[in-house]
Amino acid sequence: MKGEFWINLPSKDIEKTRKFYTELGFEMNTAHAAPHMVGMFLGSKKVVLNIFPDVMFKEFIGGAAVTESHESGEVLFSLGADSVEEVDDWASRAEKAGARSFGDPGDKDGWMYGCGFADPDGHRWNILFMNMSKMPK
Repeated sequence: MKGEFWINLPSKDIEKTRKFYTELGFEMNTAHAAPHMVGMFLGSKKVVLNIFPDVMFKEFIGGAAVTESHESGEVLFSLGADSVEEVDDWASRAEKAGARSFGDPGDKDGWMYGCGFADPDGHRWNILFMNMSKMPK
């Protein structure tokens, strides 16, 4: 456990959140499955992402106010893709799962291709393919 990195987020509707991330195809953390939370792994390094109901999350952060993610930008989670097609696939799955798009799939600066979407709680994600051979030097 030492050296592991975990991300913890709040949710207003944990079942809606569970359904959303399951439909997107995230790898669920079944070893720590519990009805009161959603746990999953991110990327090849298997970073742990846990999502808890707002009231429980508020306890974790010492009673501080929970950010209204739909109204502010708390953080942008970025996941690497291996191809333009993979980015397009993520965008399609996100749309079907009910995500709110804030960046349609497209090119950026001639060497990056990505998309951006928000989950039901407003947490923002971007999927990015970087063609390093075209990166400006």
